Amino acid sequence: MFVHLRRVSYLFSTFAAVSSSVAYAQQNIQQTVTVVGEAEPVALGQTARSVQVIDTQPMSLSLQEIADGLRSDSSVDIQQRGAMGVQSDVSIRGGTFEQTLVLLNGFRINDAQASHFNLDVPVPQQAVAGLAVLHGSGSTLYGADALAGVVHVSTWKPQESSLRLRAGGGSFGGNQQAVTGALANQMRSLVVAGERDFSTGFIPGRDYRSESASAEGRTASSLGESDLLLAGSDRSFGANQFYGNYNSWERTKGWFVGFTQAFREKTTAAVAYRRHADNYILIRTNPAYYANNHVDASWQGALRQTVTLGRAGKLFVGTEENTDSIRSNSLGRHGRNRTSLHADADLHRGAANFSIGLREEILSGGRVVSAPSFAASVLLHNVWKLRGSAGYGFRLPTYTNLYYNDPTTISNPSLKPETAWNFDGGVDWYPSTRVAASVTAFYACQQNAIDYVRPSVADKWQAKNLASVRLTGVETSVQMRLQGDQQLRVNWTAIFGSQDVLQGQQSQLVFQFPTNRARVEAWLHATSQVALRPAFSVTQRVGQTPYSTVDFAVSRDRGMVRPYVQGTNLYNTGYAEIQNIRMPGRGILAGIEISLSRR
Repeated sequence: MFVHLRRVSYLFSTFAAVSSSVAYAQQNIQQTVTVVGEAEPVALGQTARSVQVIDTQPMSLSLQEIADGLRSDSSVDIQQRGAMGVQSDVSIRGGTFEQTLVLLNGFRINDAQASHFNLDVPVPQQAVAGLAVLHGSGSTLYGADALAGVVHVSTWKPQESSLRLRAGGGSFGGNQQAVTGALANQMRSLVVAGERDFSTGFIPGRDYRSESASAEGRTASSLGESDLLLAGSDRSFGANQFYGNYNSWERTKGWFVGFTQAFREKTTAAVAYRRHADNYILIRTNPAYYANNHVDASWQGALRQTVTLGRAGKLFVGTEENTDSIRSNSLGRHGRNRTSLHADADLHRGAANFSIGLREEILSGGRVVSAPSFAASVLLHNVWKLRGSAGYGFRLPTYTNLYYNDPTTISNPSLKPETAWNFDGGVDWYPSTRVAASVTAFYACQQNAIDYVRPSVADKWQAKNLASVRLTGVETSVQMRLQGDQQLRVNWTAIFGSQDVLQGQQSQLVFQFPTNRARVEAWLHATSQVALRPAFSVTQRVGQTPYSTVDFAVSRDRGMVRPYVQGTNLYNTGYAEIQNIRMPGRGILAGIEISLSRR
């Protein structure tokens, strides 16, 4: 049997994630919270990982989709093909979107067919409580695909019974409807949510219809808390120019069920099932010419135990099983499984904290991948925190990487798994309870990075392992709590990487990251009831001209009747987050939410 040390316990339980690199300014560094990358709740001054948090529930009338919240972190890159999350890819610190693991309440959402769907989260945005981003390798904690980082989506746990009804409309023939109902008392809660977004498209062939619904129940007993989540989504969209010079069409459907059971805070068991279908038509007006139909399914389960080591710290041990399969007219039928055993030691001595871990993941066929990690931090005078970490990450090729061929793409069944060592070190400064600042330097050394390359535009894209990719960067962040609950966040991330490994070939995935990205975002109140959310971003990608975007939202966030207005790309900037795929210009969406609540 294999032992894997890692700080991952409660991986399948809900993470109320809070930033370790830069906490919300109003939070004291001694406040105990749960941090993505930590095994259990710790004081902010104790964690050594670089993490960012986006609390989306208070800003639900200011955000159109999950991706809008993630843009608050300058180290996160959203590569979007369509509006309202119909197809969005997320990556961290210059890694590809395939190297980023997405979790929903600790369960894996990444798609085994193609990681293009790693933000195809089936839960409506109104039922999401917050987002957290772990920068750097998370494979020791979370297994395969967490090579460059982890995005965690946590669902809302209500404190009171409520009902919210929303309807709005705006640019490009857009309209939306949403309903969120909650029943809650001290022992149990139930949240039922549904939403629908529709648009005729900002250009021909870019219309979409996006629907999702979820139901989640939580119950506390003498045994521990039980949590059952069911969710589903159906997204159809015009994919004009998405995969070449074709007026294409695509539809994805997702089904998810996850159950977590805690046993008196020492043991956690969890199991989940996810099914995802993708129907793609190359030429929308002639579906019979070329079409792909993929259906993949995955099972995942975990069992974990916490062992107290006296005053020295705690030991976390457990086991996980992941199985996925695909049935496709173009990729064929395939399946694989992974088994891991793990343990993690978190130790404390005075103001210093240490974590050491090792994951042993057994892949189909008997191959074993070892993923070690180490992190340490020290808090000085309750003002300065010095921290550093090192970790090993890995990712298995998707079924698309291995088997997909079309008129423009050649697969490679011989692809090797990607691996990487990630190192970072930083300083956090907490001059007061209202201000927090952070600077982090990081370095990633990737081996066998998977990319699609070609000598020229006249050639097909070929899936290939790149021998070695080196990425170096720095990320900075300042957060300030202004008067009342108003906040200001400023982020900037710069990434450097040499393209010599391409040997003159063009890159489709690996070298599309932002070399510079800065963002200024505020959460303000014009009055006691009117909230403002201005946001300004500047992005420069490898070999491309910088572009800027301005978003602005205003809403009434108290009372029974809550009107809202959301403005995106107000400067009407022409830009593409994925090369040659045009994004929408200026857009306005306005509506009203009716909110009723009872304690």
